[in-house]
Amino acid sequence: MKIIKLLIVAVFVLTAFISNSQSSKNDFLGMWTIDIDGGSVGWLEVHEKDGFLDADLLWRGGSVVPVAHVYFADDNNLVVTRTYEMSKSDDRKHLVTQTYKFKRKGGKFTGVLVEPARNGKGVNETKFNGWKLPDVGVAPDLSKVKFGEPIQLFNGKNLDGWKLINPKQTNGFKVVDGVLVNDPVNKDGERVNFGNLRTEQKFEDFNIKLEVNVPVHSNSGVYLRGMYEIQVVDSYGNELDSHNMGGLYSRVSPTQAAEKPGGEWQTMDITLCDRHVTVILNGKTIIDNQPAYGPTGGAMSADVFKAGPIYLQGDHGKVSYRNMVLTPIIK
Repeated sequence: MKIIKLLIVAVFVLTAFISNSQSSKNDFLGMWTIDIDGGSVGWLEVHEKDGFLDADLLWRGGSVVPVAHVYFADDNNLVVTRTYEMSKSDDRKHLVTQTYKFKRKGGKFTGVLVEPARNGKGVNETKFNGWKLPDVGVAPDLSKVKFGEPIQLFNGKNLDGWKLINPKQTNGFKVVDGVLVNDPVNKDGERVNFGNLRTEQKFEDFNIKLEVNVPVHSNSGVYLRGMYEIQVVDSYGNELDSHNMGGLYSRVSPTQAAEKPGGEWQTMDITLCDRHVTVILNGKTIIDNQPAYGPTGGAMSADVFKAGPIYLQGDHGKVSYRNMVLTPIIK
């Protein structure tokens, strides 16, 4: 009888260990926001697809993209790899592998990116940390939202209330005939590093209305709370895509094409509320109260609950803004 009891206890302990081990690995599933050393932002989603572990990663700028591979080293350590092709000469190309190592403790992790130096004669390491994001929840009822007093972001006269995110960069924005114009042009033989322009004020949830003129083939972006980029680009005539005019960059595609040809003034009416985004472009709703699951490339902060500024991309292409009015949401 004593042997039977010992066996039962042993089986129970083993079962509990296996269960905890599986639960520990499952705790990696979901969305994580990443604070990268040096001030950049990332985002990771780990999920199962067709019975296999898979993941999508945002790293600093650009888009959210599928990883090359993802696997568990053990219960609390996840390894992600990304690859890209690099040409070192006209007749030689290399497939470069970046390895991201995540060490989890509860709802947080620390990690390091290991990648070869460009010349292959060393290793570069970038440290980072992150935390798990709660679910975005149900979409808010915008008909019941209360608004405060409107704030005129641009006075039509000067750049009062605005400043560069990085004061060491060059400001390509100026006021021309009551319009805020950015024209980041490099003269022959020069390579000027133009900066992004942000409001001095920070905001939580809000509605913002503005008019924008983006020339043919030009590109810019409006960042909500310094976190979520609403794309500003000449995409007239393109197939629907999250990188089109009015899209939540690399995350939510417009449901219909509402942009005008490049060079024409267009209206944008954008609401950010409870991590959900609505975009009305030229009077047509192209994103209707859709979840923003995490930051977009170029975000200023990894904390999706933190107040932040409106910021305008200044390093891409020529663009003009006017009649920029933000109305805070009162909670």
